[in-house]
Amino acid sequence: MTPIGERDAVRRLLQRLGFGPRRGELDTAAAAGFDATLDALTTPGPDAGAAATPAPAFAAVARIPKDPASAQALAQQRTQLVVWWLDRMAAVDRPFPERMTWFWHGHFATSIQKVKFANLMAIQNARQRTLGTGDFRTLAQAMAVDPAMLLWLDGGGNRVGKPNENLAREFMELFTLGVGNYTEDDVRAAARALTGWTVNVASSSATFVPKRHDPGPETVLGRSVADTTSLVNGLVGMPVSGRFLATRVWTRFVSDTPPDPGTLGTLLNAYGPRHDVTALVRAAVRTPAFRDAGSVLVREPVLWLTGALRALNVPASKVPAGSLAGGLTGLGQVPFAPPNVGGWPAGTPWLTTASALARLNLARAVVNVGDVSPVTAAPKNARVAATAALLGLPAFTPRTAAALAPLTGNPPQLVATALASPESCVSA
Repeated sequence: MTPIGERDAVRRLLQRLGFGPRRGELDTAAAAGFDATLDALTTPGPDAGAAATPAPAFAAVARIPKDPASAQALAQQRTQLVVWWLDRMAAVDRPFPERMTWFWHGHFATSIQKVKFANLMAIQNARQRTLGTGDFRTLAQAMAVDPAMLLWLDGGGNRVGKPNENLAREFMELFTLGVGNYTEDDVRAAARALTGWTVNVASSSATFVPKRHDPGPETVLGRSVADTTSLVNGLVGMPVSGRFLATRVWTRFVSDTPPDPGTLGTLLNAYGPRHDVTALVRAAVRTPAFRDAGSVLVREPVLWLTGALRALNVPASKVPAGSLAGGLTGLGQVPFAPPNVGGWPAGTPWLTTASALARLNLARAVVNVGDVSPVTAAPKNARVAATAALLGLPAFTPRTAAALAPLTGNPPQLVATALASPESCVSA
């Protein structure tokens, strides 16, 4: 294990618990030190950037419209929701809650392609933001009866006599326990415990209807459960659930190599009986592995894009709509539209030849409306270094620096190409 220096550890912290530093933030944070920066990131407080980007208010729609004009309006709401969230991620002054909201969006993956209604996706997004840094059990309870989730996993049609197993299965396999930690009998019993919930799209709410509920009690993993609350409490309270969540946090924030038993024990002690998500994340980034030079993570496209927006001081809404939508689609990651209930992949699947071109094209669109003045103001022979500083990156490798050197006479092209470089695509 080769440890990185303090400044690079702070840089890594800003990238992984946030979206990357804005101009001047790395210097300020490095001067404060790792511990002070971690405390500042994870301690709640006022956020002018968040206040300036309130969620759009979508009128509830009772049903999927059949006329073209209404259907187009619904599609426009989806686009508005995506751009708003990107704007918010770029604007926040305290990025940790927003970063955790993105993490939970991938964990409790729900797609508007099936849900259809932007207002329901916005409600789920707000719940993940409000609850996503506290008690995991409370968040899991909210997700189990979330209207968008119920539509996504067919929970709204789950009733006594005709249980639907979709939500039960995914809640155990993907949300709380992991593969191989339950049986088919557990799935069937959990589905019966989850019966009774319906979705009222017109009021954007989920309602429990007692006559649709199988009163049980059911036996799930050796425990008696009677309803959604007791089922979720039982699942989250199992030791395997803590190990599952700790490992998921580890692989998204620290390393793609699973934690060793001793480290896992440290994480679980921090998580504790309160199922404290923030304490778990703090413990993870305080481990020696977080400072290991080899603990490099590939940046998901949305995290990469948000880092670019913050570095160049530009909201997503200023990027041409076609370039933004086409870029995200080309990169394979559109907010509110994960490919399946398992969410998006992590790691090297994001690094493909096709994605490299999409990344460069989107980088050019961002740079065209962004602020690259620190690079323009630098002498030509210092512009490669100025670009690295602007993007919050360590120095480029000699190979990348040599590739960028011919572009120093064109600062926008230099910055756009640097955004597509290997150094920009990873959190090193």
